[in-house]
Amino acid sequence: MPVPLPTLTVAGLTVVVRRSGRRRTLALEVRGGVVTAHAPTQLPEAAIRAFVEAKSGWLAQHLERQAQAASAPPAPAPGDGSVVFFMGEPLTLRVVSDLLRPERVGDDLRLPAADPAGLAAQVRAWRRAATPEPYKRLVRDFATQLGALDRLGTVQVSDTRSRWGSCTARGDIRLHWALSAAPLPVLEYVALHEAAHLLELNHSPRYWAHVARLRPGHREQRAWLRTHGAELLSPG
Repeated sequence: MPVPLPTLTVAGLTVVVRRSGRRRTLALEVRGGVVTAHAPTQLPEAAIRAFVEAKSGWLAQHLERQAQAASAPPAPAPGDGSVVFFMGEPLTLRVVSDLLRPERVGDDLRLPAADPAGLAAQVRAWRRAATPEPYKRLVRDFATQLGALDRLGTVQVSDTRSRWGSCTARGDIRLHWALSAAPLPVLEYVALHEAAHLLELNHSPRYWAHVARLRPGHREQRAWLRTHGAELLSPG
């Protein structure tokens, strides 16, 4: 059984503390109504408390937005004629009774007949299978623009609820398949976020300067992901 992560209560907020020896800076994340502080291993608890206190208004705002999104009516179940987005492009679902597996034909995503839950599962499975190549092209493009293509290792698709992307010290980058349903600028931001780690494996000012050089408005995409990210992982 996994050991529960420690928590702090600051300004009326419960904050999960996740420490890592690889981190050099402190960062806050709000996802699924949970506040997480990502902190270096040796950072004193007092420093974390002070940082959370200073950001308490910002945290409360994002928690409220996520609560509102969670209480909103669920999206309509997918069916014939529904529209889904993939890499920023709208695709119309077409249910075909004699089809064996999902396939894209132009702007249509053709699916074997199934109930709404089955159709949603088919869309998710198709996304997982369809994302590797466009993800590779996207990451390689940003690595090239950053002058770091020679540092790039593999580009893979992830399926974890803990993070949208990652970059290892060897230059291997992973992006979550569900990002393919996000607005394209949001997906591009995450791809750039990880590609910039090829130059700086941290979140220092120099790292953010690389990100801002290619995406000056990246804060808007980060805000969208914090507010709407949970919707990308919803069963529908």
